Amino acid sequence: MKRYSTILLAPVLMMSVSCSKLLDIPETDMIQGQDALKTVSNCEQAVIGAYGALGVEMPILLNATFSDEVKKSEFYNAATTHEWQYSSVDVGIRDNFTAMRPNYRIIDRANRVLAAVPEADSLKPADNTALRNRVKGEALFLRAFAHLEVFRYYCDKYSAEGLAMPYKEIASLDGEARIKMAPYFDKLIRDVTEAKNLLPASFAGDGINRATKAAATALQARILLYKNDWAGAEAAATEYITQKPLSPIAEFGDLWKDKNTNEVVFQLVRTTAIRLGSLWRNTSASAANIGTVTWMPTDKLWNTFDPVNDVRFAAYLKDEPLLSTKGRPSKIVAKYAGTDYGTANENVNNAKVFRTGEMYLIRAEARAEQNRFTGANSAESDLNALRAARIRNYVNVTLASKQAAIDAIMLERFKELAFEGHRFWDLKRKGLPVERLAAEAPSTAAVTLPAGNYRFLLPIPNVEIQANKLMEQNPGYAN
Repeated sequence: MKRYSTILLAPVLMMSVSCSKLLDIPETDMIQGQDALKTVSNCEQAVIGAYGALGVEMPILLNATFSDEVKKSEFYNAATTHEWQYSSVDVGIRDNFTAMRPNYRIIDRANRVLAAVPEADSLKPADNTALRNRVKGEALFLRAFAHLEVFRYYCDKYSAEGLAMPYKEIASLDGEARIKMAPYFDKLIRDVTEAKNLLPASFAGDGINRATKAAATALQARILLYKNDWAGAEAAATEYITQKPLSPIAEFGDLWKDKNTNEVVFQLVRTTAIRLGSLWRNTSASAANIGTVTWMPTDKLWNTFDPVNDVRFAAYLKDEPLLSTKGRPSKIVAKYAGTDYGTANENVNNAKVFRTGEMYLIRAEARAEQNRFTGANSAESDLNALRAARIRNYVNVTLASKQAAIDAIMLERFKELAFEGHRFWDLKRKGLPVERLAAEAPSTAAVTLPAGNYRFLLPIPNVEIQANKLMEQNPGYAN
């Protein structure tokens, strides 16, 4: 019996050894992470892949539809989000406003580059120093940018002890707990500061399509604004403004037709694959058959502009006679309209991520919060400079108090940055309510979102709670 056992066992052992050898054969049709990023050039390609995941469409749509920038028009299927009735399992949130997955994907890609780039081309560490630093700077910029975006979606206005999100610094599938805002912003500031030191002043060939020192300066100003670091925000915004002045008034409209890049230091190039203008209106069958208008500007926003002298009015808004003659709602968002109705590039427009108008408003707010609301180098002087670059025959105003300055700045942000992804978060950041005109709200419950309401923070998606046992849900939402 023992002899039979030995005979039977021998082929089993041989098969085990053979299978073991087969399992040890390296894959030939897949490049593992450690092999994919062996050179600095490989790391640069990975960074470009991280840029490819960047998007502004989701924050633009959220900040418009959750606030008082737009109202429903010819097609409406966003009741839970527009009327602030969402939960952690809401389909509208799931399909349109789940920010964790895309942003942590960018962060993961950046972290893989940051882990690999110091040892890339390890046999020749003295080579490619400039490229190595640039790639590291871009990865740090992207990591900071995506972490700030996650914060804006899911966190309350800044307080040192407030709850932020996980700050991922290594590429890992392991779940991490949310951390407090003070260390979260310390990490944001560290990353963007280091990025700024490593990034070039400009990119030959790529222009403003990749991060530069000026883009890092803009991100730094925005981060410090959200942290209420007024002196730091003022300094960063001033640095940006010194490099990139306001557009001449006659050229501002062409900025939104992609005929110039005045004021812009970082943009996302868009093609027919992603049509920014289609957030508000579908593409048209022909020049006479305009696409369905899903969202139209509110009268509240419309009426803040001087339609004759303010060049932003024609750049941002339009009362379309082709619609009114057919009995259709005629007031439309003209920003991001692209080429003519029914043409190939209708609704195609590059996304202006950072521009000088925002920096003037950041500096004005920072100066007002430091009680420098009037006189030279004040909130008042910044507001007057911005308005003079936008409004023909503008007459300077005098601001009588800090609160008057902050009120004027918030109104100017409403106008200047309309449809750019700021309004809802600005109201949260300043502890203000969303207040719609009663005639423009889809229901009585959707007129006002009170200041401090828990729905200023989006729910952590239920799938994320289930996948990461350390993740804490925001107040007011069930898991």
